[in-house]
Amino acid sequence: MKYRSLGRTGWKVSEISFGAWAIGGSWGKQSDEESMAALNRALDLGINFIDTADVYGDGRSERLIARLRRERKEEVIVATKAGRRLSPHTADGYNEKNLTGFIERSLKNLETDSLDLVQLHCPPTEVYYRPEVFDALDRLVKAGKIRHYGVSVANVEEGLKAIEYPGVQSVQIIFNMFRHRPGELFFSEAKKRKVGILARVPLASGLLSGKLTRTTQFEADDHRKFNQKGEAFDQGETFSGVDYETGLAAVEELRPLVPVGATLAQWALRWILMFDAVTCAIPGARRPQQAEDNAHAAELPRIE
Repeated sequence: MKYRSLGRTGWKVSEISFGAWAIGGSWGKQSDEESMAALNRALDLGINFIDTADVYGDGRSERLIARLRRERKEEVIVATKAGRRLSPHTADGYNEKNLTGFIERSLKNLETDSLDLVQLHCPPTEVYYRPEVFDALDRLVKAGKIRHYGVSVANVEEGLKAIEYPGVQSVQIIFNMFRHRPGELFFSEAKKRKVGILARVPLASGLLSGKLTRTTQFEADDHRKFNQKGEAFDQGETFSGVDYETGLAAVEELRPLVPVGATLAQWALRWILMFDAVTCAIPGARRPQQAEDNAHAAELPRIE
């Protein structure tokens, strides 16, 4: 495993990290023991950065990560998110009182005194134009509740606005073979400001694994079933906003380009790592073999 600097935090994190949404919920039924096996295998392979959120399984994902930290001695850096617990999810809800409450809950779930990295969880665009929100995060850092903070954004424009705030250490953004736009202006600006970039939805919710077909059946509680057109939350979170049939057709065009000895998923992850502005890709893993396959992507030669 190779490691890259995360913003100005001083941390070196694994190029392939662990996205922990699927072990929390909204991806169909999942066994906690299988989730733990996947987390443990990730650590075995040198992965040291896990991305989660307080809403993943209503804290289930965070609690599994706390268990992992109890059972393993390796240092694990955990990024969580705050804000999507708001109902309604409005800009006014992003105030110091609410954010403090969300952070206190994550501290309890993760069984720690200070959160490594807290990210605003795709807030309404207006939040990025409210300096008082970022002032509140600065105060939470000074209080020792969090070590660093960043944002998870829906689009490039939000990312560009977010990095104007000096305390923002990282931006999590959808970036994959289907979504190229962040690799233009945003990456260069983030790099200038030494802001880490976490590439989320790197496999387009499984489309870029090459394992999905027109006959694939998704469980009722899988967001790939109930959010294909953005019915429940941002459409970009599901298949990175690509129409399912269009995505399947694109995958068939990509298959012949995959090098011998690699899977389409590994090749797609390695493509992301070609961009030096990217700190890490955060594919999800529900089973140990998935964690292993993801980790091996870092070993592939550069794509020419």
